[in-house]
Amino acid sequence: MAEQVAAEMVANVHSVAVSVGERVDAGATLLILESMKMEIPVLCEDAGLVSEIKVGPGDVVQEGDVLVVLS
Repeated sequence: MAEQVAAEMVANVHSVAVSVGERVDAGATLLILESMKMEIPVLCEDAGLVSEIKVGPGDVVQEGDVLVVLS
């Protein structure tokens, strides 16, 4: 079953730390968001395989937007 990792706040995507097809462990940093000059890491809750990355550096995301899909 796919797990969708969503934004918890309005922010800019600063950087993406993973690639499609990459295996990630629980607690791994998937990407970095920037909000109000603070960098906020988005962490993986469960181990999985990155199947989709829906954002890129410079994108503006809203609360609830899907950032990464894991399988």
